[in-house]
Amino acid sequence: MRKVLALFGIIIFASLASGGRAEELRITAFGDSLVQGYGLTQGEGLVPQLQHWLQEQGVAVRLSNAGVSGDTTAGGAARIDWTLADQPQGLIVLLGGNDLLRGLSPKQARANLRQILQAAQASRVEVLLIGMQAPGNFGPEYKASFDSIYADLAQEFDALLHPDAFAGIRAVVGADPAAAQDYMQSDNIHPNAQGVALNVAALGPVVQELAKRIEASAADS
Repeated sequence: MRKVLALFGIIIFASLASGGRAEELRITAFGDSLVQGYGLTQGEGLVPQLQHWLQEQGVAVRLSNAGVSGDTTAGGAARIDWTLADQPQGLIVLLGGNDLLRGLSPKQARANLRQILQAAQASRVEVLLIGMQAPGNFGPEYKASFDSIYADLAQEFDALLHPDAFAGIRAVVGADPAAAQDYMQSDNIHPNAQGVALNVAALGPVVQELAKRIEASAADS
Protein backbone atom coordinates (compact mmCIF):
# COMPACT_ATOMS: atom_id res chain seq x y z
CA MET A 1 0.00 0.00 0.00
CA ARG A 2 2.85 2.38 0.88
CA LYS A 3 4.53 1.65 -2.46
CA VAL A 4 1.29 2.48 -4.27
CA LEU A 5 0.93 5.75 -2.37
CA ALA A 6 4.56 6.65 -3.03
CA LEU A 7 4.17 5.95 -6.74
CA PHE A 8 0.97 8.02 -6.80
CA GLY A 9 2.83 10.91 -5.14
CA ILE A 10 5.60 10.75 -7.75
CA ILE A 11 3.06 10.85 -10.56
CA ILE A 12 1.29 13.86 -9.03
CA PHE A 13 4.60 15.68 -8.48
CA ALA A 14 5.73 15.03 -12.04
CA SER A 15 2.41 16.26 -13.38
CA LEU A 16 2.65 19.49 -11.38
CA ALA A 17 6.26 20.03 -12.40
CA SER A 18 5.53 19.62 -16.09
CA GLY A 19 2.48 21.83 -15.81
CA GLY A 20 4.61 24.59 -14.31
CA ARG A 21 6.94 24.79 -17.28
CA ALA A 22 6.21 27.35 -19.98
CA GLU A 23 4.95 25.78 -23.16
CA GLU A 24 7.36 26.34 -26.04
CA LEU A 25 6.14 28.47 -28.91
CA ARG A 26 6.57 26.87 -32.32
CA ILE A 27 8.31 29.13 -34.84
CA THR A 28 9.60 28.08 -38.24
CA ALA A 29 12.46 29.87 -39.98
CA PHE A 30 11.61 29.74 -43.68
CA GLY A 31 14.12 30.74 -46.31
CA ASP A 32 17.22 30.00 -48.32
CA SER A 33 20.85 29.16 -47.48
CA LEU A 34 21.03 32.01 -44.96
CA VAL A 35 18.47 30.08 -42.94
CA GLN A 36 19.72 26.59 -43.82
CA GLY A 37 23.24 27.36 -42.53
CA TYR A 38 25.28 26.94 -45.71
CA GLY A 39 29.00 26.45 -45.11
CA LEU A 40 28.69 26.31 -41.33
CA THR A 41 29.08 23.46 -38.89
CA GLN A 42 26.19 22.26 -36.77
CA GLY A 43 25.34 24.85 -34.17
CA GLU A 44 26.83 27.80 -36.07
CA GLY A 45 23.93 28.62 -38.39
CA LEU A 46 21.19 31.19 -37.98
CA VAL A 47 18.60 28.84 -36.48
CA PRO A 48 20.74 27.25 -33.72
CA GLN A 49 22.37 30.56 -32.80
CA LEU A 50 18.99 32.29 -32.67
CA GLN A 51 17.57 29.43 -30.59
CA HIS A 52 20.44 29.84 -28.11
CA TRP A 53 19.99 33.64 -28.04
CA LEU A 54 16.30 33.31 -27.24
CA GLN A 55 16.98 30.75 -24.51
CA GLU A 56 19.43 33.17 -22.90
CA GLN A 57 16.67 35.79 -22.89
CA GLY A 58 14.29 33.35 -21.22
CA VAL A 59 12.03 33.04 -24.27
CA ALA A 60 10.54 29.54 -24.57
CA VAL A 61 10.63 28.96 -28.33
CA ARG A 62 11.26 25.87 -30.43
CA LEU A 63 12.70 26.94 -33.78
CA SER A 64 12.42 24.73 -36.84
CA ASN A 65 14.76 25.07 -39.81
CA ALA A 66 12.91 25.24 -43.13
CA GLY A 67 15.81 26.69 -45.08
CA VAL A 68 16.62 25.38 -48.56
CA SER A 69 19.95 26.38 -50.06
CA GLY A 70 19.53 28.12 -53.41
CA ASP A 71 15.83 28.80 -52.91
CA THR A 72 14.26 31.85 -54.55
CA THR A 73 11.05 33.60 -53.60
CA ALA A 74 9.34 31.47 -56.26
CA GLY A 75 10.66 28.30 -54.62
CA GLY A 76 9.41 29.53 -51.26
CA ALA A 77 5.96 30.26 -52.66
CA ALA A 78 5.84 26.75 -54.13
CA ARG A 79 6.53 25.04 -50.79
CA ILE A 80 4.87 27.33 -48.26
CA ASP A 81 1.73 25.18 -47.93
CA TRP A 82 3.86 22.14 -47.13
CA THR A 83 5.72 24.12 -44.45
CA LEU A 84 2.53 25.44 -42.90
CA ALA A 85 1.15 21.91 -42.70
CA ASP A 86 3.38 21.48 -39.63
CA GLN A 87 1.18 24.12 -37.96
CA PRO A 88 3.79 26.56 -36.68
CA GLN A 89 2.51 29.48 -34.63
CA GLY A 90 5.04 31.86 -36.11
CA LEU A 91 6.97 32.14 -39.37
CA ILE A 92 10.26 33.96 -39.96
CA VAL A 93 10.60 34.61 -43.71
CA LEU A 94 14.06 35.27 -45.17
CA LEU A 95 14.01 35.07 -48.95
CA GLY A 96 15.14 37.22 -51.85
CA GLY A 97 18.91 36.86 -51.83
CA ASN A 98 18.95 34.37 -54.69
CA ASP A 99 16.53 36.53 -56.68
CA LEU A 100 19.10 39.33 -56.34
CA LEU A 101 22.01 37.11 -57.36
CA ARG A 102 20.13 36.21 -60.53
CA GLY A 103 18.78 39.68 -61.23
CA LEU A 104 15.20 38.41 -61.16
CA SER A 105 12.23 40.73 -61.44
CA PRO A 106 11.38 42.70 -58.28
CA LYS A 107 7.74 42.64 -59.38
CA GLN A 108 7.74 38.84 -59.42
CA ALA A 109 9.63 38.63 -56.11
CA ARG A 110 6.97 40.86 -54.57
CA ALA A 111 4.20 38.62 -55.91
CA ASN A 112 5.91 35.49 -54.59
CA LEU A 113 6.44 36.94 -51.12
CA ARG A 114 2.84 38.17 -51.08
CA GLN A 115 1.71 34.60 -51.81
CA ILE A 116 3.75 33.38 -48.83
CA LEU A 117 2.26 35.99 -46.51
CA GLN A 118 -1.25 35.31 -47.79
CA ALA A 119 -0.83 31.62 -46.99
CA ALA A 120 0.44 32.42 -43.51
CA GLN A 121 -2.41 34.85 -42.92
CA ALA A 122 -4.95 32.24 -44.02
CA SER A 123 -3.44 29.81 -41.51
CA ARG A 124 -3.46 32.50 -38.79
CA VAL A 125 0.31 32.31 -38.42
CA GLU A 126 2.17 35.37 -37.15
CA VAL A 127 4.95 36.49 -39.52
CA LEU A 128 8.29 38.22 -39.21
CA LEU A 129 9.60 39.33 -42.60
CA ILE A 130 13.35 39.88 -42.99
CA GLY A 131 14.42 42.24 -45.74
CA MET A 132 17.23 41.99 -48.26
CA GLN A 133 18.93 45.05 -49.73
CA ALA A 134 19.71 45.01 -53.43
CA PRO A 135 23.22 45.91 -54.61
CA GLY A 136 23.65 48.97 -56.78
CA ASN A 137 24.96 47.13 -59.84
CA PHE A 138 21.46 46.59 -61.29
CA GLY A 139 20.80 50.32 -61.25
CA PRO A 140 18.96 52.68 -58.88
CA GLU A 141 15.51 51.85 -60.24
CA TYR A 142 15.95 48.11 -59.65
CA LYS A 143 17.35 48.74 -56.17
CA ALA A 144 14.52 51.07 -55.16
CA SER A 145 11.92 48.63 -56.51
CA PHE A 146 13.42 45.63 -54.72
CA ASP A 147 14.24 47.32 -51.43
CA SER A 148 10.67 48.60 -51.04
CA ILE A 149 9.13 45.12 -51.23
CA TYR A 150 9.61 44.16 -47.60
CA ALA A 151 8.32 47.30 -45.87
CA ASP A 152 5.34 47.44 -48.22
CA LEU A 153 4.33 43.82 -47.60
CA ALA A 154 4.91 44.05 -43.86
CA GLN A 155 2.52 47.00 -43.75
CA GLU A 156 -0.01 45.30 -46.03
CA PHE A 157 -0.15 42.12 -43.91
CA ASP A 158 0.55 43.68 -40.51
CA ALA A 159 3.68 41.56 -40.25
CA LEU A 160 6.73 42.38 -38.18
CA LEU A 161 9.67 43.68 -40.20
CA HIS A 162 13.42 43.32 -39.72
CA PRO A 163 14.56 45.45 -42.65
CA ASP A 164 18.02 44.01 -43.23
CA ALA A 165 19.21 40.40 -42.88
CA PHE A 166 22.78 41.71 -42.49
CA ALA A 167 21.96 44.49 -40.03
CA GLY A 168 24.26 43.12 -37.35
CA ILE A 169 27.30 43.06 -39.60
CA ARG A 170 26.51 46.48 -41.11
CA ALA A 171 26.22 47.99 -37.63
CA VAL A 172 29.81 46.93 -36.89
CA VAL A 173 31.55 47.62 -40.22
CA GLY A 174 29.52 50.58 -41.46
CA ALA A 175 29.97 51.32 -45.15
CA ASP A 176 33.37 49.61 -45.43
CA PRO A 177 32.92 46.43 -47.53
CA ALA A 178 36.52 45.36 -46.85
CA ALA A 179 35.85 45.28 -43.10
CA ALA A 180 32.82 43.07 -43.69
CA GLN A 181 35.06 40.28 -45.02
CA ASP A 182 36.05 39.41 -41.44
CA TYR A 183 32.45 38.30 -40.88
CA MET A 184 31.84 36.57 -44.22
CA GLN A 185 32.75 33.22 -45.70
CA SER A 186 35.16 33.11 -48.63
CA ASP A 187 32.31 33.47 -51.13
CA ASN A 188 31.46 36.94 -49.70
CA ILE A 189 27.80 35.95 -49.82
CA HIS A 190 27.23 33.96 -46.65
CA PRO A 191 28.21 35.11 -43.15
CA ASN A 192 30.63 33.06 -41.11
CA ALA A 193 29.79 32.02 -37.55
CA GLN A 194 30.89 35.42 -36.16
CA GLY A 195 28.80 37.21 -38.76
CA VAL A 196 25.77 35.09 -37.95
CA ALA A 197 26.20 35.95 -34.26
CA LEU A 198 26.14 39.68 -35.08
CA ASN A 199 23.07 39.29 -37.28
CA VAL A 200 21.30 37.21 -34.62
CA ALA A 201 21.96 39.88 -31.98
CA ALA A 202 20.25 42.42 -34.25
CA LEU A 203 17.39 40.09 -35.18
CA GLY A 204 16.73 38.59 -31.76
CA PRO A 205 14.70 41.45 -30.24
CA VAL A 206 12.32 41.39 -33.21
CA VAL A 207 11.84 37.64 -32.75
CA GLN A 208 10.98 38.40 -29.13
CA GLU A 209 8.25 40.71 -30.44
CA LEU A 210 7.05 37.87 -32.67
CA ALA A 211 6.83 35.61 -29.61
CA LYS A 212 4.77 38.26 -27.79
CA ARG A 213 2.40 38.48 -30.74
CA ILE A 214 1.96 34.72 -30.75
CA GLU A 215 1.21 34.69 -27.03
CA ALA A 216 -1.28 37.52 -27.39
CA SER A 217 -2.98 35.78 -30.30
CA ALA A 218 -3.21 32.52 -28.34
CA ALA A 219 -4.72 34.37 -25.37
CA ASP A 220 -7.40 35.92 -27.58
CA SER A 221 -8.39 32.64 -29.24
